[in-house]
Amino acid sequence: MPKGFYLLIAAQFSSALADNALLIVAIALLEVQGLPGWWAPLLRFSFVASYVLLAPFVGPLADALPKPTLMAWMNATKALGVLGMLAAAHPALAFAMVGLAAATYAPAKYGLVTEMVKPDNLVAANGWIEITAVGAVLLGAVLGGFLVSDPVRAIDGVLDAALSTRLGTTFNAVPYLFSLLVLLLIYALAGALNARVPTSGARYARPSIDPYQLVRDFYAANRTLWGDRKGGLSLAVTTVLWGVAATLQFAVLRWSIDVLGLELAHAAYLQGAVAVGVVVGAGLAGRSVRIESVHRLLPVGVLLGLLVLSVTLIDRVALAVPMLLLVGGIGGFLLVPMNALLQHRGFRLLSAGRSIAVQGFNENLSVLCSLGIYSLVLAAGAPIVGVMICFGITVSIVLAILLLRWRFVDMRAARTNVSADLHLRAQHLGATHEWPDADRREKH
Repeated sequence: MPKGFYLLIAAQFSSALADNALLIVAIALLEVQGLPGWWAPLLRFSFVASYVLLAPFVGPLADALPKPTLMAWMNATKALGVLGMLAAAHPALAFAMVGLAAATYAPAKYGLVTEMVKPDNLVAANGWIEITAVGAVLLGAVLGGFLVSDPVRAIDGVLDAALSTRLGTTFNAVPYLFSLLVLLLIYALAGALNARVPTSGARYARPSIDPYQLVRDFYAANRTLWGDRKGGLSLAVTTVLWGVAATLQFAVLRWSIDVLGLELAHAAYLQGAVAVGVVVGAGLAGRSVRIESVHRLLPVGVLLGLLVLSVTLIDRVALAVPMLLLVGGIGGFLLVPMNALLQHRGFRLLSAGRSIAVQGFNENLSVLCSLGIYSLVLAAGAPIVGVMICFGITVSIVLAILLLRWRFVDMRAARTNVSADLHLRAQHLGATHEWPDADRREKH
């Protein structure tokens, strides 16, 4: 891997670690404020909305500025979201600020990787990215569970007493004050690491600053990537998986509480089992899957949906852990190569920043739709087991359709090639089957 790649990975891990821990803390803040449970997925909704709304603009921005510098500034913006929670802002509004920074961070991060790494190493590089990203989900869930646990709340009480003594008056501390301060420090570390990542040296044409033109260019880029056979396939798969995965993140929490009887802190730890599986699956994919054979993994997606269905049959933690590990492993094994193929095709057809912006727009639009549906059905009183069954069936059906479509196109192409080959042979025989002289033509 090139110089600076592992420094970039460390920065991304730190930033994503804080993002995922902050989500658990924000859910706890919602509970403290007495808000209903369907507000929890809306936290993620507010986070992801920026990916969709800013998609036409963040790609050109990532291509126009030094990507490491842009990522450092975005970690500072995430810190502003934490400060908003410290100032008693609504958790969804403060988390939306973090989402705005993450939406700008993503095309810079993935674009820099695409610029730095050769195509032959892109699956392995994405394996590293996915391992650290999911490792951040895992440890972020663990850290978030710890930061909302009783020992940390006791630390908040000590801080409250110390500040009250210091100020000489009663001090009403913000809930989870210590937790939010810890997350501020992690974002500061991520920003410092980003600032030390070297640039790739890639340069692009200066983008237009006309918003209307940027939207038109983004629409054209979207059509280009969807219209490419391999790019469209990988974009369809990752779009579906991101939407379902984002919803299952909350569904597993709710299922752990409602079915397994766990508290939020312990449910967050169980959610980490999925992340461990994804790390293992991503590592296996990075070692064994080549970018030109990614389409052969489509049957794995059908299996993934069936595994999600099987999770709903479990009612004990001892059985839930290995099953969630397997679900995560299958998901990571499928998602990493698809991401690599999508980035490779996007870089060839568009540019690093623009292709990642298109990817982020589609994937996060799927997340918004999935979370919106999830919140609505929960608000309507639907049981969590039924919701998980529906999402599992959706994954299997969509991936089966994509598999059949790919094979149908292959079969049609094969028939076309056979017909063309026969036509060329017929032309060749007609051109060479000539009589040797006039006398023989007369005899015949």
